[in-house]
Amino acid sequence: MSDRSLRVVLAVLCLAGAAVAAFVLAARWRGTELACSTGGCETVQNSSYAELLGAPVAALGLVGYLLIAATTLSTGAFGRVAGAALALGAVLFSAYLLVVQLAIIDAVCDWCLANDAIATLVALAALLRLHREPLTPVDA
Repeated sequence: MSDRSLRVVLAVLCLAGAAVAAFVLAARWRGTELACSTGGCETVQNSSYAELLGAPVAALGLVGYLLIAATTLSTGAFGRVAGAALALGAVLFSAYLLVVQLAIIDAVCDWCLANDAIATLVALAALLRLHREPLTPVDA
């Protein structure tokens, strides 16, 4: 798969993640309930873990996906490294939040699980892009 194809895949995945994050954020701001098969979305959304330093986690996700998508505009090493670093940070934070849902909140949110799946795919695509064109001493 070419770098161009990987950048397109990565951008599409980021847009999907941004759409999920924007939907959850809009529901939070409007005070509307999220459609949820587990019944845990509202519990998770109303927990103290739904915010980080006063910012909704969904807003952080939205910004994160847009930043990763922005790295796809670069064909250089910086774009590949920045995209992979942001994507790995996102998937690690998503994993932390999943553990919080399971172990502390005792509720699971469908939308969070969708985000986790997308974040994992984004990280895999970003790592594949980084691996496909490894850094050389000139790039560093």
